[in-house]
Amino acid sequence: MRQPPRAKASATAHTSIPGLDTPVEMRRHPSARRMTLRVSRTKRAVIVTVPMQCNLDDAGQFLARHIDWVRDRVGKLPRPVPFVDGAVVPLRGVYHRLRFSGHTGQRALVELVAFNPAGTGPEIVVHGNPRYAARHLRAWLCDEARRDLDARVALHCRRLGLKAKRVVIRDQSTRWGSCSTTRVLSFSWRLVLAPAHILDYVAAHEVAHLDEMNHGPRFWALVRQTFPALDDAKDWLATRGLDLHRYGERRS
Repeated sequence: MRQPPRAKASATAHTSIPGLDTPVEMRRHPSARRMTLRVSRTKRAVIVTVPMQCNLDDAGQFLARHIDWVRDRVGKLPRPVPFVDGAVVPLRGVYHRLRFSGHTGQRALVELVAFNPAGTGPEIVVHGNPRYAARHLRAWLCDEARRDLDARVALHCRRLGLKAKRVVIRDQSTRWGSCSTTRVLSFSWRLVLAPAHILDYVAAHEVAHLDEMNHGPRFWALVRQTFPALDDAKDWLATRGLDLHRYGERRS
């Protein structure tokens, strides 16, 4: 059978707005019928989507006409929290202060300290050259997320009589987890920042997709069977989940 012609691929151009410290993405998309504008909380960027045939000068004028709206939305974005010495970040829902010790020769590059000598609460201590501390911390958080998710996926698979091919940890900006047709489950490492039951819910959600690749009644029945408190977890993600994206530096 003859294949239908493929739609033209989308294209993205990057620019900036004078006086606004926020990147701008101009996206030509084959399915776009008009120009649209949004501010992404996860990417901390202004995104202008236009039809494929649209002139980018017209898109720039469209953006200029709505610049006050853009400034207002950007101003309401939660401030980013980079991985730097002294920053406070959540781990499994508990806030920890980061301390880059600069000490070398430690057994572990990253360790948890329940209470520091000043008695100001739990810390995540990163040893080694401070120049690479953020990178080491991010790798450690990915490892911690994998450990937690491996355990919860295995548990929910046993409960539902299902089997996943493997678990993949990524930095997904549009979803917390996904299930492929090849039974590979992918998750955002940022789930380890959330309270443990939130990560547990997302694991249960994706495991249920191994049996039901949709969000119909039977799918939700499977999720509830293995994770009864799903409503509270869904509400938490809807109201607070996006804030997890402000921690740490994103990689392209």
